[in-house]
Order: sequence, then structure tokens, then C-alpha cells
Amino acid sequence: MPVLITGAIASTGLLAIAIKKLDHDKIPPAAVLAAAFFVSSLVSVPAGPSSVHLILNGVMGILLGWTALPAILVALLMQSLFFGHGGLLTLGVNTFNIALPALLVGWFFRPRIVNATPKQIGIMGSVAGGLSVLMTAILIYLSLTVTGQEYQVSGKIIAVTYLPLMIVEALISGVILSFLMKVSPDLLKS
Repeated sequence: MPVLITGAIASTGLLAIAIKKLDHDKIPPAAVLAAAFFVSSLVSVPAGPSSVHLILNGVMGILLGWTALPAILVALLMQSLFFGHGGLLTLGVNTFNIALPALLVGWFFRPRIVNATPKQIGIMGSVAGGLSVLMTAILIYLSLTVTGQEYQVSGKIIAVTYLPLMIVEALISGVILSFLMKVSPDLLKS
């Protein structure tokens, strides 16, 4: 229970900052990315005590910055309400575990992408996508381990199942950002 409460408090704090910094020009892309996150999560592969699905938090962090946090929260809320994924009690900690890596990746990679070549953008997008999934896996493992010793094995299994996802997400993130550079460079350069 302390992990759930801490996750909810941390997510609420981050959400307050995100709302204060909300860039209204990023609301339409945030809606599209939240929908992509929501839909891609419906294609999941059962893996031990959980399932693995695309997260796209690296792409969201790079394209949206702080606006990624409300987009992730809305997508997770929809998953919980419509399909029972995650659940309302874990909404705060799930939001934190996915949004914090998005924010960190966006903070680190966004300034570097602005002046990058298309090839560099693809490479950085791949690294950002894989890194965001790795950070999410670590946060999930820590959340489960801190909850209790009985969840440590589940945490390890989930962390290991995120390794193939990290590779897939890296490839997809690189392709998405390279594609966006070709068709809509203003999304990456603004």
C-alpha cells in the first residue's frame, strides 16, 4: 500500500507541474500519441505474471516533453476503465513508472535532436526508445520489490521480459522519429 500511495503522490506532483507547463500547441499531438499508446498496449504478449506491450514513452517524451505526462495518464486511465488493464489503484504508480522515463528521455534527447541529421535522429530515437523501456522496467522492478519480498520474483520476471521489448521499442522509436523528420520536421524542430 505505501508504494501505491507514494506513486499516486509522486504522479500528482508531476501532473501539477505538467499542467502548469502545458503547451497548448502540443495538445493535438498529445491526443494522437495517447491514442497510439492506448491502441498499441492492446496488442500484448503474455509474459509470466504480466504481459508485454509497446509503451512508446520515449517517443512521447521527446515529442511532448511535460505534456507526455497527462497523455500517459489519460491513456492508462482509459486502459483501466475500458479493459481492466492495470487498475485504478495502481494508476498513480503506473503513471509514474512510465512518465518519469518519458520526461527524462525527453529532457536529455530533445535538445540534441533539434540540430541533428536525419540519421542521427533515427539513432537517438532508437537509443531513447530502448532507454525509456529499460528505465520503466527498473522502476516496475523497484515498485514490486519495495512492496514486499513476495513480489521480488515477479519483479525479476517482468524486468527480464522487458528486454526483448526494449529492442523492439528501440527499433520502432527510431523509425517513428526518422519518419517524422521526413514528413513533419517541425514536430521535432519546434
